[in-house]
Amino acid sequence: MGDPAKAMNVSIVIPIHNEAPNVEPLVRELRDFADTEPRVRQIIFVDDGSTDGSYARLVAASGLDERILVIRLRRNFGQTAALSAGFAEATGDVICPMDGDLQNDPRDIPLLLKKIEEGFDVVSGWRKDRKDPWLTRRLPSAVANRLISKITSVRLHDYGCSLKAYKREVIENIRLYGEMHRFIPSLASWMGTDVAEVAVNHRARVAGKSKYGISRVFRVILDLINVKFLISYSTRPIQVFGKIGIYAFILGVLCLFATIPMKIYMGYPITGNPLFMLSAVLVLVAVQFVCIGLIGELTIRTYYELQNKPTYVVRETHRGGEGNPPR
Repeated sequence: MGDPAKAMNVSIVIPIHNEAPNVEPLVRELRDFADTEPRVRQIIFVDDGSTDGSYARLVAASGLDERILVIRLRRNFGQTAALSAGFAEATGDVICPMDGDLQNDPRDIPLLLKKIEEGFDVVSGWRKDRKDPWLTRRLPSAVANRLISKITSVRLHDYGCSLKAYKREVIENIRLYGEMHRFIPSLASWMGTDVAEVAVNHRARVAGKSKYGISRVFRVILDLINVKFLISYSTRPIQVFGKIGIYAFILGVLCLFATIPMKIYMGYPITGNPLFMLSAVLVLVAVQFVCIGLIGELTIRTYYELQNKPTYVVRETHRGGEGNPPR
């Protein structure tokens, strides 16, 4: 039986949006790399509604190379959607996304594959020596990485690095929306995957314009809240909404009890006491949150049962008589 590592084949997925000056050198670099790395069987470019002629340049630069597939989206749907389109066409055992601005170095891919061969399911690149402006890019990224690591409990130095490697079965079990592509390691953790991180080269942008800015911070924060809910409470929403409701109810009862000694010893009227009004509001809020949790439970059960979707993911199985048990 051959070495499974040698049988591994890799698909590289690159989203492109208005990167015309970088297209030719990017295609040339990836073709040269694929010539030296036989495991790379497929290179997928996804043109995400470019308006600067990037698609035409991609087609021209690809030539007759059968390893290259160019996908053109009808409009700019965003990086997450572009990656999803590429993932859907990927046939490799391992899928490696990367940026199309020449800042990622494809020669780092073997470092990621080495970790995959060691048994990891997700390998994330870490731009340890990042070549981006400190105030507008590196500082917000550092804050975001700490926040995401803390909330999701998947600790990575660089969630924003596009250069990653995923086993195919990981990607097949994840649906991406919004800006979720950066949270794939966190979403994959729900399935019990093994995640590793490798320091990779990062190059300064020499052409084109960055598509990232401070405005993306707010979208990332909202998606982070969504990811936390999906990881921790997607199959038991009553636990989060019901818990808030219970806390609100307890606080409301305490406020109500506080009005009694105020009436007895201080002469404050109960009906005109702000604490009494606050207690009534808190009790109503508690009832609403519990009801939201119950509605969420019904929705989740409908979602899983109608699609016959399991609430678990199997890593592997072994049937007696099939040979030696796995070590």
